[in-house]
Amino acid sequence: MLSASLDETLLVLALESEAQGLFGDFHAIYTGVGKVNATYRLILGLLDWKEKRGAYPKLVFNVGSAGSSLFKQGSLVNCTQFIQRDMDVTACGHTRYTTPNEDASPVFSAGLRAEPYPQGVCGSGDSFTTDGKMQGWNVVDMEAYALAKVCVGQGIPFCCLKYISDGADGQAVETWDNTQASIAQSLYKAVRAIVVKG
Repeated sequence: MLSASLDETLLVLALESEAQGLFGDFHAIYTGVGKVNATYRLILGLLDWKEKRGAYPKLVFNVGSAGSSLFKQGSLVNCTQFIQRDMDVTACGHTRYTTPNEDASPVFSAGLRAEPYPQGVCGSGDSFTTDGKMQGWNVVDMEAYALAKVCVGQGIPFCCLKYISDGADGQAVETWDNTQASIAQSLYKAVRAIVVKG
């Protein structure tokens, strides 16, 4: 369950183009693309928040676009589990997608439930997926795993809501480019319905 107000929520997006100027009433940060940028920018955002307010936000809310060959384009998916899809240390005897000496399982459960949206397993990696393959996940992005990891490590509630912008296939780049306005509008409407104003 989500219990934070708008003023207690840090909204996290990868790109300003996914916001289209609609999220001006939120405390929002833009991380840039990829897991390293996401980790770095979120940590800076959290430190800045804590310095100004004396405590971390009550909720970090990650919204943005994602690809999927399983969910319908234009749908919103609440990701509550995450996989680092480009982690591969199988040559050393470890299970694929599992971080050695850190993770017991490839699947990292971290996201809060946001009704009424379907739940998703998000495969995050530093590549833009165009082959349509879903290998243990049903949504692909490039940041959410890292964001979830930071939040769990700092004891901050985390919620993730993704707009399915493309089929993670051969048309993914063009389709993603053409859906920026729809991404922003749908996510803004959803987030305002979830997060209490105050």
